[in-house]
Amino acid sequence: MTTSIIVDAQRTVTPLWPVPQERRIVTVLFADIVGSTALVDRLDPEDVRALQRAYFDTVAGVLHRWQGVVEKYIGDAVMALFGARHSDGFDAYRAVRAGLEIQAALDRRPMVDGIQLRVRVGVATGEVVVDLGDVVTGGHGVASGAVITAAARLQEYAAPGAVALCAATARATAGLITQRQLTPVPVAGRVPPVPVWHAVGPVRPGADRHDGPLIGRRRELATIRDQLGAAIRDRTPRWISLVGPTGSGRSRLLHELTRGLTTVDGLSVRWCVATCQPYPDQVLAPVAHLLRGLAGIRHSDGPAAVHDRLVAALTPLFPPTRVATAVPALQRMLTTPDGSAAALAGAAIFREVLLRLAAHWPLIVAVDDLDRAAPAVSRFLHALFGAATERGLPLALLTVHQPQWADTRPGPARQMTIGPLATVQSGRLLRHLLTRAGQPVALVDRLLPLVGGRPGHAAAYVTSLVDGADPAALALPEAVRRAVGAELDHLDGERRAVLMAAGTLGGLISGAAVDRALGWTPGRSASALRKLVAAGLLLPHHAAGYAFTAPALRQVAAERLPRALRAVFQRRAASVPHLDTAHRDANPPGRAGAVIGSAARNAEIVRLDTVGARTGRLDAVFAALASAGPGDATGPTGLRRSSPTPTMATRPAADRTAGSRRLRAVASAGDVPPTPAPAASVSPRATGGSSPRDVGRPAAPVRPTSASSAGHWTLADAGSPPGVVRAIPRPPLIRPLDGLPASA
Repeated sequence: MTTSIIVDAQRTVTPLWPVPQERRIVTVLFADIVGSTALVDRLDPEDVRALQRAYFDTVAGVLHRWQGVVEKYIGDAVMALFGARHSDGFDAYRAVRAGLEIQAALDRRPMVDGIQLRVRVGVATGEVVVDLGDVVTGGHGVASGAVITAAARLQEYAAPGAVALCAATARATAGLITQRQLTPVPVAGRVPPVPVWHAVGPVRPGADRHDGPLIGRRRELATIRDQLGAAIRDRTPRWISLVGPTGSGRSRLLHELTRGLTTVDGLSVRWCVATCQPYPDQVLAPVAHLLRGLAGIRHSDGPAAVHDRLVAALTPLFPPTRVATAVPALQRMLTTPDGSAAALAGAAIFREVLLRLAAHWPLIVAVDDLDRAAPAVSRFLHALFGAATERGLPLALLTVHQPQWADTRPGPARQMTIGPLATVQSGRLLRHLLTRAGQPVALVDRLLPLVGGRPGHAAAYVTSLVDGADPAALALPEAVRRAVGAELDHLDGERRAVLMAAGTLGGLISGAAVDRALGWTPGRSASALRKLVAAGLLLPHHAAGYAFTAPALRQVAAERLPRALRAVFQRRAASVPHLDTAHRDANPPGRAGAVIGSAARNAEIVRLDTVGARTGRLDAVFAALASAGPGDATGPTGLRRSSPTPTMATRPAADRTAGSRRLRAVASAGDVPPTPAPAASVSPRATGGSSPRDVGRPAAPVRPTSASSAGHWTLADAGSPPGVVRAIPRPPLIRPLDGLPASA
């Protein structure tokens, strides 16, 4: 079988930037000839030379087709890297497929004097340091790490003609490669014995399993249903694209649409759905998948069953003579959807089948993960859409892909971007996943700030807990790391540099801090930051700065940097003041400035001891508060005595006048349970809120809450109904102003 490797035409080669080296997760393939010493001893040197050339040419050709980089030749052994410079999230899959194809290619190719070579192949996945400038074939010393030795050891335990996998490679290819686990083997210097898997072959494509309730996405579902219904109702074909990063729940949303949208105005709707597998063996495989789904053909069906099912599907649409000629052509396409003339002829007939079907019943054609498909699949869909538009048929196209994939969709195409789940929805999803997995629901509080609103990340964290991950550490799951790493590698050099430098900075990210970290002239990173926002990797916080859309993205971006360079970036940026001292990725126990509840979501927390020197301005604040009478209509509330070392939080409010503001006192660091800062928090200055320099300005007047609280004041919202007191943590004690110490 001929294998065609689909290369993303949109991929950008990453130029060198201020980081000559990166820490990356790569997959290493190590192949070695079985019995090479005895073979060389009995051959003439000229025959040995010819044998080596034929062997290396065969192996290198397969590795290049699967985008592997040959790092070195060691005698008759070959070592190759996958994902050394660019990762698509399927580096381990490509390496295993390359190993299997190497074995098949050598089996088919007799060498000198009919010699049949047998090789062992080991594939291991792990972290290395990569010299980006040397990632070319034959670039010795490109990568350094223990995984290289592991791959060499693994091939020793592979049977002749087999491909051995380490545990990380087996996990990365689960569901894509059929595997067989072997008895753990002893490896020198490692205790206990190392588990080993043998790769059998690629898994046949199948439908993803989606169980459990859909949480959130009601607005997206309603919008897409309206668009699809309008296309069918008005007989005006529409092309709708669901766009979102890996883990955003695109496929889950498509599944819900196929399950829920079955009729429009009483008319039954036919769905024709296909999923594109990574690196399909044949370029028209997704088109063949569509045909199989429409005709109800299973992969296990023999030629006679396939013929009968095709005849049954085409008979209501074509005259008998046309059915007799069309069925053999469709059978050929199903057998070999390789882009040949015969396969393209079968695809053209299938396109006419879909058009005839849409003339009888409303039809929706959906293709998931279209960014993985060959250009031939896009051309098929374009031709289908154009013909349906000309005929005015009730047909809709629904495609699902990642944001970086840029196909030339027709003008009427509509795009629906799948954003992150809201915090409440993420919490509900985590509770459901943890309950179903038998894990403590209390872990929701730990997981919520880590998943970044992506359902796929939530599922990956819960799966890692089921597999034995330490709940106290909650390391980044491998699946999430692979997907996020691929998002990084789709960026050009400058945007990638900005994102990785930003990953080393805490809190909100400013352009000035990024410029200083990279050693750039002021303002150079502004354009790249805007592009990262457009790519959905950063969120703008008005004029204040930027935040990562997913916590995993910050972590992977920072960990790509070598330790020494990471420290340099942090030291350079340290002189730039943080935009928001309250917002950090995590609040360790006892940390001041923890934000409590949604009422303080956008509040800026300012420790009074940081402005203790401004006692004169503080006196003015409290003098203004104390001078307000209880009958003042604008008086929000007052202050209550409590414990020392207060912290003050200010937050803008859209429903108040420009001159008014709300002050909220929260307890000291020891009294407030720490909670992670919201990912979408906004700097108060950018939205009209108060800042430390506003402390000395008069605030709204205050009033006592009740007679029983004489001498005590409670701080609450301006404009609250009389008698209503907002439930907040016990406020701190305010000492007499004349004795306010600098360390208060």
